[in-house]
Amino acid sequence: MRLLNFKKLSSLDLVGVGLLIFLLLVPYVVPVVLNDFWVNIIAELMIWSLFAASVNLLFGYTGLLSFGQALYFGMGAYGVAFGFEYFDLSFWPAFLLGVSLGTLFAAFAGIFAVRLTWHYFAIITVVFSLIFYFLAVGTKELTGGDDGLPISVPPVLKFGQFELSLFDLTFQYYFIMVIVGLAFYMKWRVLESPLGRAFVAIRENDKRASLIGLNAYKIRYLSFVLSGLLASLSGVLFCLFSRYATAQNLFWTVSGEGVVWMIVGGAGTLFGPAVGAALLIVLREELSMYWEHYLLIVGVIVIVVVTFAPHGIMGLIKDLLGSRNSKLTGSDNGELLEKQGGTGNE
Repeated sequence: MRLLNFKKLSSLDLVGVGLLIFLLLVPYVVPVVLNDFWVNIIAELMIWSLFAASVNLLFGYTGLLSFGQALYFGMGAYGVAFGFEYFDLSFWPAFLLGVSLGTLFAAFAGIFAVRLTWHYFAIITVVFSLIFYFLAVGTKELTGGDDGLPISVPPVLKFGQFELSLFDLTFQYYFIMVIVGLAFYMKWRVLESPLGRAFVAIRENDKRASLIGLNAYKIRYLSFVLSGLLASLSGVLFCLFSRYATAQNLFWTVSGEGVVWMIVGGAGTLFGPAVGAALLIVLREELSMYWEHYLLIVGVIVIVVVTFAPHGIMGLIKDLLGSRNSKLTGSDNGELLEKQGGTGNE
């Protein structure tokens, strides 16, 4: 078995390894340092990070700005809620129903949406989201409307007297972590594949991409459906986490938050949206305890980041690490030349 060679890891890789170790230890370390409340906050952060990643797959890699991700997020939540409350399904069938329902809505909306680009695409995604938001509000007896539809979550696994349930908060944390981790891994594999490179080619110049045989419509459609899959998965997880589904999850402002998190963290990067979501949600939670107009401060922070770091926080970190590495490389080369008895000009 090959051992991890830390000497060959970049600074960002080391940060990623450190973050993974931290996430694995959260249920045991965080309650000692802070309290149990923050374990739930970090679990919720992972869910919203996945939602922001769905927005990023469309905009950051395919060049399509969607304000309709809330539709697939909300339908994923309603799918799992209906499975429990109306169809009396066990955990995993209801889980799959939620993911499938959100993805099917994405597959349907994408047929029409990806024929458009730029602001036309953004507008039609908002329209789809609003249509089903008003339908959910208007059928309150079925959906619970804005009041929400509470659910009772059955055990995830059960063998005789032994069962694993999301009512165990430690198990719930690791369950969310594993599902989100697998989703990010799937996204990474797609982006590293020829399909992922096709996404980028379409984003950069769809006309040139078509000259080498790429079908812009099909590639955008695949990106749209995969993005909807990630959004619906995050919706299912949020419903299981919060124990209810609500029509508010379908409203376009939920999509808007995902867009802001993506831009602040860094569009077109794998974990940038997660960084943006974590930063802004933690700021929101902390500032809300001290000032009722805390969103003004959050808004100012967003403006500052977008103005001075147009590629987001991850882009800023990469630029800083790049300049530092170039300085170190230059220093190492200078020392090498001195040892060899010459300078670069000889």
